[in-house]
Amino acid sequence: MKLTISIVAAITAASLLIVFPVSPAIAYPAVKRQTEATKEQAAAAEPDPLPARRGLYEKLSLFTEIPWYWIAAVDQYERSMSKVKPKTRPMLGSTVGVFIDQERWAGLLNPNLEDSSPLSIRFFNGIGRDGDGNGHAERTSDVDLLYSLVSRIAAYGSTDDDFAIGLWEYYQNNRSVQRIQQFARIYAAFGKLDLFEHAFPVPVGTHYAYNSTWGTGRSWGGRRTHEGTDIFANHGLPVRSTCYGIVEVKGWNPYGGWRIGIRDLNNFYHYYAHLSGYDKSVNIGDVVKPGQVVGWVGSSGYGKPGTQGKFPPHLHYGVYSDRGLIEWSFDPYPMLRRWEQAERKRIRSGK
Repeated sequence: MKLTISIVAAITAASLLIVFPVSPAIAYPAVKRQTEATKEQAAAAEPDPLPARRGLYEKLSLFTEIPWYWIAAVDQYERSMSKVKPKTRPMLGSTVGVFIDQERWAGLLNPNLEDSSPLSIRFFNGIGRDGDGNGHAERTSDVDLLYSLVSRIAAYGSTDDDFAIGLWEYYQNNRSVQRIQQFARIYAAFGKLDLFEHAFPVPVGTHYAYNSTWGTGRSWGGRRTHEGTDIFANHGLPVRSTCYGIVEVKGWNPYGGWRIGIRDLNNFYHYYAHLSGYDKSVNIGDVVKPGQVVGWVGSSGYGKPGTQGKFPPHLHYGVYSDRGLIEWSFDPYPMLRRWEQAERKRIRSGK
């Protein structure tokens, strides 16, 4: 009898183990780790789009006699505009960022907005062109999209000044022309497309402190909100460029004191304020890279040029996104945390 009860108990226990092999509290971390590993593997398996883009830029450069970095700059500007306006500028190709609406592509008076015939598109003064030689001007083709846009701009000539005129005629916006010129200078300076690495704005490992202060009220200069993150540090600590970019602004600002502004290829404007001074080798129009010293932490601002010491020394770091006609600030704190962690990881690995 006891043997029978023991066998039944063993079978019951085994059944419970089959139904509930481990508790959910134990199983969940393993599943989470597996999911994260799967995501990392999937990301690693995705092909790098930059070689394909570079190949396309160089190919079109041969056809149009426009330097590859100008073509890359146009494509990157288009991509940046689509990122801030995804509903009105959906992705058309698979690699390039160019968006051209149907009326502009096929021609304003074209009764067939889906037209892909190069001849009829030209007849109706559309800008769609056959860039890959397959006999069709396809608005979903990377080659056709980029070739059509660059060809329209390059119709005014292949020199830098001529290309700038073509940019103005196409975009009718001085900011667009300036951004593409800036992007072209960055690409030409470094000779590559992979220019999206970042650095923390002050040296990691030094003494500093910061929290999310974006959106809080300000006490000087009227009613306004804080458009950035304050990084408190010792006076004179180096301030570094967080990105590959171009110096757009440098000088005194009543609110920000001695400040410098850098534009990157995401069309973000990086604003560094309250500096005690600048690196003398850095001037407006210069191209900079992540980690390059551009100035030093101070307490300048809140008054006429030269005003100092109205608050503890710190770096005010802000980021603004260009939306074509205006710029909007957004909270840089999450990015700062990512860049800080990534730099600590690089330091530990010795890279």
